[in-house]
Amino acid sequence: MNNPAVRIADYAPRWREDFARLNIEWLERWFTVEPIDREVLGDPERHILAHGGHVLFAIDAEDRVVGTVALKRESDGVYELTKMAVTPEARGLGVGRKLMEGALQAFRARGGRELFLESSSKLGPALALYESVGFRHRPAPRPGSHYVRADVYMVWEPEG
Repeated sequence: MNNPAVRIADYAPRWREDFARLNIEWLERWFTVEPIDREVLGDPERHILAHGGHVLFAIDAEDRVVGTVALKRESDGVYELTKMAVTPEARGLGVGRKLMEGALQAFRARGGRELFLESSSKLGPALALYESVGFRHRPAPRPGSHYVRADVYMVWEPEG
């Protein structure tokens, strides 16, 4: 895949399996798929969309899903950036940045006031991407995490 023409699209049921596939592939490569992962990935309509969240997909020129990201609504105006994954062949080609820009646009469109994420210190390129768009490292507001793998907590703090 060489500099693909990628578009960002809103969730459609036909991409449900891609949402799970991409995230499970990524999790199996770096970590372990936890029960909460399988639950959310298997039914994004119930766990993300039904509560005011949003799922986006990166679609290449051949109409294949090459990436995904979700905004999970935690409470009024508070969202978690979660379930971001890009296919191995599309990594390093700007797909993650396009997904991030789409997620930030969706967050603003929903009138969001706080956006956070949980990640891992093992994921240097992902952390660099998050930092480049305005996420800042902060202490976690609660002890522990939904995920065993999470040891990084970041909050989006746009300039200006």
